[in-house]
Amino acid sequence: MRARDLGVRFGLGTPGPLNAITDVAGVTVGHTTLIRGEGPLVVGEGPVRTGVTVVCPRGYADRREPVFAGCHRLNGNGELTGLEWVRESGTLTTPVAITNTHSVGVVRDALVAASVTGDDATWSLPVVGETYDGLLNDMNGFHVRAEHLHDALASAAGGPVAEGTVGGGTGMVCHEFKGGIGTASRVIDAAAGGYTVGALVQANYGKRDWLRIDGVRVGEAIPTSEVPSPYEQVGRPRSAPSPGSGSIIVVVATDAPLLPHQCERLAQRAGLGIARVGGTGGHTSGDLFIAFATGNRLPSTVDDEHPSGLGTYEVRFVGDIVIDRLFDATIEATEEAIVNALVAATTVVGRDGLTAHALPHDRLREVMAAHGR
Repeated sequence: MRARDLGVRFGLGTPGPLNAITDVAGVTVGHTTLIRGEGPLVVGEGPVRTGVTVVCPRGYADRREPVFAGCHRLNGNGELTGLEWVRESGTLTTPVAITNTHSVGVVRDALVAASVTGDDATWSLPVVGETYDGLLNDMNGFHVRAEHLHDALASAAGGPVAEGTVGGGTGMVCHEFKGGIGTASRVIDAAAGGYTVGALVQANYGKRDWLRIDGVRVGEAIPTSEVPSPYEQVGRPRSAPSPGSGSIIVVVATDAPLLPHQCERLAQRAGLGIARVGGTGGHTSGDLFIAFATGNRLPSTVDDEHPSGLGTYEVRFVGDIVIDRLFDATIEATEEAIVNALVAATTVVGRDGLTAHALPHDRLREVMAAHGR
């Protein structure tokens, strides 16, 4: 189930055929979902509600071909590894992986191992992001392992993308409902190039009262007195973040030919999409974004033709009118991706019986209809 299946619309733009990041040709997405155990938390045993999600810019087979990329930090209480090299080089040289906060290290190391196989690749600085799932998951049990990253890469494919309680989003909470993975896309008008922009989010942030969907104050209309918040339940650990904290990772992809600084400008606009849903980039939130563009072909700087990286490459880039259209597309795709994560997510009972309830579809329809939506 997705937001548009409930009759919800966003903005003025046109979604791609799948309304997903995989509408950008060549992009693939894979998940490994880990769900086992129930009852009281026993560190190292469970309950386990976590996983890994990967986004491959040109598919895993072409993972060594760099793409121009840029990044942005709305608030930095989080981690997205490898961004210094993205800023320095203007390129993304690995798939992007997303998991829970305490599994970044093992996923990063596994992605290094997957990236340097063979004699012709000797180093890697992968991009791995995280959000906190310790409210529902035995996060200190370190249940994500290298094989789970490899499984996610092996499963990565084009086509429809699984959303909600999957992959890295399995244990996430968004606006005090069950959150997780969501995606959406936009295709800009043919006169501006007909390019596609896709966004994928791991949504784990936000206060209930702040939730807005298509401008409607849905969070106020469905308060925690009606659908309980996991942050207010008995058994919530003292160390758990307070309502409204948490984080969001956004991956933006486009087939437009962009230069690195233009990719950075797209990444910035993801924050505006979050704001439209009710995110504020609060002090305890990690709001980290990366955008990449596949519209230029960039052979590896060390290849058979240019063994010392001495090649000169011709690249293209779009003009100001087109970049404005891409900004709009990024904002709308990010906004819709977050709501798709909420709509697709299922209720999850995690550690110590703490429950993150799904956004109720019937109530969402009622609230939207009451506001003429």
